[in-house]
Amino acid sequence: MSVPDTEADTAAGTEALDPVAAQRAIEYAYEQGWSDGLPLVPATQDLVDRFLAAGGRPAEQVLSHLQQVDRAVTVQLLAINAAMAGCRPEYFPVVLAAWEALAAERTTAGGGWQSTSGPAPLIIVNGPIRAELGFNSTGGVFGPGFRANATVARAIGLTVRNAYGIRPHELEQATQGLPGRWSICLAENEEESPWAPLAEDLGVAGNAVTSTLLRTCEFVDNRHTADPEQLLADFADTIGRSGPWIFRNAMAGVILCPEHANLLARSGYSRADVAAWLAEHSGRTTGQLAAVGKDRAEDGVRFPGDNAEPEHFQRTIADPASMIVAVAGSRNAGISMVVRYFADWSGRPVPVSGASQNPTKGLHHDPATA
Repeated sequence: MSVPDTEADTAAGTEALDPVAAQRAIEYAYEQGWSDGLPLVPATQDLVDRFLAAGGRPAEQVLSHLQQVDRAVTVQLLAINAAMAGCRPEYFPVVLAAWEALAAERTTAGGGWQSTSGPAPLIIVNGPIRAELGFNSTGGVFGPGFRANATVARAIGLTVRNAYGIRPHELEQATQGLPGRWSICLAENEEESPWAPLAEDLGVAGNAVTSTLLRTCEFVDNRHTADPEQLLADFADTIGRSGPWIFRNAMAGVILCPEHANLLARSGYSRADVAAWLAEHSGRTTGQLAAVGKDRAEDGVRFPGDNAEPEHFQRTIADPASMIVAVAGSRNAGISMVVRYFADWSGRPVPVSGASQNPTKGLHHDPATA
């Protein structure tokens, strides 16, 4: 961005703040079309260099390439957009891991970013870095109020917009889209979880990011039973509803609050047991699907050739191993979240790695063309 760096007040030893210059920089970013609708932080060279130093990667390294638009995301482009999103430089290794986790998903390499459903990235952070960087893992974990959660997720959205050029009413084709499309970043509540951290269970211990694209989130409020199968049946009813089904299966996972997770664990359920129970019991009968016009379709969509008996049970989840079962939120009520994937999930977390900060000064960057 062609915006001046803030001048230092050397006599006082503090920076001379110029709100008028800051406002001009923000308006300039709006005029260039870089913003997602909210004000951006001016990405000066000094700031971007601190991000690059924290990431410990060559600026020109290509992280992903989207074939249909023939545009690539480099470390430098990701750093610029992370800076504009309001991240601190020390968040950048998490942004890198989140981007790499998303880039590894089959759906993002295809049409996921441009889909009519307007899917939202789900970013789950594990490891000591959660506390070190201030990621929220407890109360209000799906909501606002925490810089690390909000800005890491926003960095992904700005990169999709500015590096790939996918913007609403242009290459993005969302029919209605999702509220909070670029804001679902949460840390797992490892301290109150009865199980190992999600990423560790998937083979990556310590600091790591797990991610996929979501169609939506749906809460399950159940503080009325201590019976684990009643609780699981409530989740199964939500997972199995007909609305999300347009293909043979409608993939989903659960983000359990600590109260629900510990109730299930005390009853002998492991993370894998929860997934297996939900996969077996989530679904609708052929008759129920027929009643809403979703029992038959051509081209392999929905259920062609399946058992047409009205009472035949169609499972929502094809494979329990495909289900995210994570723990987040506060231990103050029995409220959890069903998360619906855009399509499938790779199940591959990405470790967080980076270098110490070593900021230098230089020129300014354009987030779309650097």
